[in-house]
Amino acid sequence: MSNLFEGSTFCIHTFGCQMNKHDSERVAGMLEGLGALPVDTIEEADIVAFMTCCVREAADTRLYGQVASMKNISVREGSPFNKRLIAVGGCIGQRDGAKLTDELPHLDVVFGTHNLGSLPALLTAAAQEGGHRVEVLDAADDFSSSLPTDRENAWAAWLPITVGCNNFCTYCIVPYVRGREKSRTLEDIAQEAQGYVDAGVKEITLLGQNVNSYGRDLYGEPRFAEVLDAVDATGIERLRFATSHPKDLTDEVIARFGTLRSLMPALHLPVQSGSNRILKAMNRRYTREHYLDLVKKLRAVVPDIALSTDIIVGFPGETEEDFLETYRLVEEVGYNQVFTFIYSKREGTPAASMEDDTPREVIQERFDRLVDLVQRKAFEANQDEQGSVVPVLVEGTSKRDTSILAGRSPKNQTVHAPLPAGVEIDELIGTTVSVKVDEARTWYLSGTVVNEDA
Repeated sequence: MSNLFEGSTFCIHTFGCQMNKHDSERVAGMLEGLGALPVDTIEEADIVAFMTCCVREAADTRLYGQVASMKNISVREGSPFNKRLIAVGGCIGQRDGAKLTDELPHLDVVFGTHNLGSLPALLTAAAQEGGHRVEVLDAADDFSSSLPTDRENAWAAWLPITVGCNNFCTYCIVPYVRGREKSRTLEDIAQEAQGYVDAGVKEITLLGQNVNSYGRDLYGEPRFAEVLDAVDATGIERLRFATSHPKDLTDEVIARFGTLRSLMPALHLPVQSGSNRILKAMNRRYTREHYLDLVKKLRAVVPDIALSTDIIVGFPGETEEDFLETYRLVEEVGYNQVFTFIYSKREGTPAASMEDDTPREVIQERFDRLVDLVQRKAFEANQDEQGSVVPVLVEGTSKRDTSILAGRSPKNQTVHAPLPAGVEIDELIGTTVSVKVDEARTWYLSGTVVNEDA
């Protein structure tokens, strides 16, 4: 099999969440195992894989547009294939299956969220025999973490602890394309984490659609706090997790922010709406009051914890008062970052059949008001860092200026600083440096690398 792909090239386009990014690293690992080489552009690639998201309509539009446009891009000179091989995986692959090849006839391979490991065989068949190859399974027997990987950054690793979701929020397609929640054993998670630490990884991010409910299917009750304990015990420098459902965030997990050395003081806690009426319609299974109580508990443990969230504006039936409840919640919490979305109807979800006659311009005006507030509160939150010294895990250089290093603070803030004289960025990537913050902007901090011993 490897001879067929030896010397070929590939690129991967990833849409959506961290789980898709993790899956893309596994796809890269498998393709490199076949002998293919990574490249940056479609024009250079003999194999193009799209790892897709279907949470919002824009992702569908983007995928169909990009795949359709590839009809007009000629095969590169020296390609071992007589055509460019195009594969679509991830959530759109799982949802649409063979329908994709009907609408995009030049597409070669479709695979789903449960069978990443099938991609090499599907590509081989498409290259040798032609035609479409479609394989979408209803469930997986094991986790994709058992597949080879090519991590985007040697110093950071995604570590899935669950796949799937049991929550069935009325607006969300994820349970239908990722399946029901399934947990890995605590021993497997700890072993993989230790392997990353032994390989020099500095930051691990635990992944799941709802990490807080980890273990309920295996052990009869959530045991996420024990996962945090086990990964912290490996000696990892930085530990993060996503995503955290408010209804399952326990006092035990909250307490770990105060006791675990590696657990970073940042939490993404999606609220979606500040209105109890809308939360009920979304099937979120918590109230505004419960959510605010969680925030209070978190800040009792870590007063300056950086909170981020997701908010949907324009959910079917949302009134001005419902929106104002959300607006006031954002004012009260004072998030460091908010990911704001206008509701996107997803066929097959309960919310898709809900009636709503709110004019689009009204929804857009509410959205714009919320964005203005979010930016103001994020700016205010960052002012607390002015003049402080923060440890920054260096990721690379600024996209605008290669003489400026870029990295992340413990609170997951982007931090910029000029490279110290005589130091190359390659010497710093994956290391932690101290930066004195001279300026705090809305979306980043900037300052100067300092020697704390001086």
